[in-house]
Amino acid sequence: MNEDTLIDESLQKLYSPSDFRNIGHQLVDVLADHLDQVQSQREQAVLKYQNPEEELAYWKEDMSSDTDIIDVYKDILERSIHVHHPRYMGHQVAVPSIISSLSGLVTDLLSNGTGVYEMGMASNALERIVTDFVAKKIGYGSDASGFLTSGGTLANLTALLAARKAKAPGMVWEEGHKEKLAVLVSEEAHYCIDRAARILGFGAEGIIKIPSNKSYKIDTSLLEEYLENAQRKGLVVIAVVGCASSTSTGSYDDLEALATFAKDNNLWFHIDGAHGGGVVFSEKYKYLAKGIDKADSVVIDFHKMLLTPALNTALIFKNSEDSYKTFEQKAQYLWDSQQSREWYNSGKRTFECTKLMMSLKVYSIIKMHGKDIFEKNINRLYDLGKAFAAIIKEREGFELLIDPEANIVNFRYTDVSSDVINSLNSQIREELILSGKFYIVQTMIGEDRYLRTSIMNPLTEESDFIALLDEIQKIAFRFK
Repeated sequence: MNEDTLIDESLQKLYSPSDFRNIGHQLVDVLADHLDQVQSQREQAVLKYQNPEEELAYWKEDMSSDTDIIDVYKDILERSIHVHHPRYMGHQVAVPSIISSLSGLVTDLLSNGTGVYEMGMASNALERIVTDFVAKKIGYGSDASGFLTSGGTLANLTALLAARKAKAPGMVWEEGHKEKLAVLVSEEAHYCIDRAARILGFGAEGIIKIPSNKSYKIDTSLLEEYLENAQRKGLVVIAVVGCASSTSTGSYDDLEALATFAKDNNLWFHIDGAHGGGVVFSEKYKYLAKGIDKADSVVIDFHKMLLTPALNTALIFKNSEDSYKTFEQKAQYLWDSQQSREWYNSGKRTFECTKLMMSLKVYSIIKMHGKDIFEKNINRLYDLGKAFAAIIKEREGFELLIDPEANIVNFRYTDVSSDVINSLNSQIREELILSGKFYIVQTMIGEDRYLRTSIMNPLTEESDFIALLDEIQKIAFRFK
């Protein structure tokens, strides 16, 4: 045998089944111990904050050391935020179910890119089942179709591409822009809508932000005025985007009013339901998204309130034909014809060709825990949001922004002179992070700074809210 073709032993060891079994067993034990600790011992830190330079220095030193890989994993756990901790109330990131995390091990090992059917046969079939399930919950008919993609930002961009294909004059995909295009969207919309419009070449002028009302929902009484103003400027408005819900406050736009406006003006109606669109699974809370079935396209993140690791997002079209028209181009080495409508070749409808096997993570949750598990989780999180709001209202020295519709609760400490409220609340949040006892974020509502919680963990209890407010008061007293 030619010595040049002899495989190096270190390459063989990369794929050793015995190493996989040995390290895998150890790692599962480490992760199980971690889950047990953060769930049962609330005094455990949600995070142990390090400044960026110190963290970088630590890992630079580790890179040149002979640390055992299991110890590296333990360090990663120690030096990361713990979303499974009941006092994690920060960003809108799902607390992943155990089965979906284990499914990630399967999909990472298989590493099947699902853009082409034979590279992901099982995953493409599961994706069809999952997206059909979502479409039915939205209220769409048999003509609906969709796919999974890597996050709400990419999904919203894809939806606006479909809107441009359907509503823009001429052949933009082939000939480029000949008109100044624009979209209407609430000022409370997620920044990714603004970003998507800019990526599409609409520019700042093409992102028409409609003011919100006192409930932080898009003010539908202004839609006609803003549309007419845009048209007078020579803009061609192709779409209106509804929030279900907004990121900062969790408020749901009046989707039925937006649907009527879109229909009357021949506009594409898209709903960014990345966070709150999951209420379609809940009999108790689906009224918040009334009118969602009238949208041309809907985005729902599984990695927010639907128990799935990030990133995992469903983009569903009311008319499946719209999803296929978006990226019509030749790719002979992948498929014979772009014109054929093949749900099992998802690369025809997404940015991604080597797309991750996202569907198994969702399918495994449904398979193991039943079709109503998403409803149970959403009901729990939204109920906790209302409970926390009630506790804040009863606590002297605190102000609630609005009664929450979702699991996003904004509040602030106010038992201080008005000129330092913003700075004090910012200090409170910083001290909470440094202590590691709780994880919350902050947001600006107009000129006012609020502490913002997204209640994502169904294991969080009312006692955790009381403990949070107690801790905030202790911090405030030190700074007053």
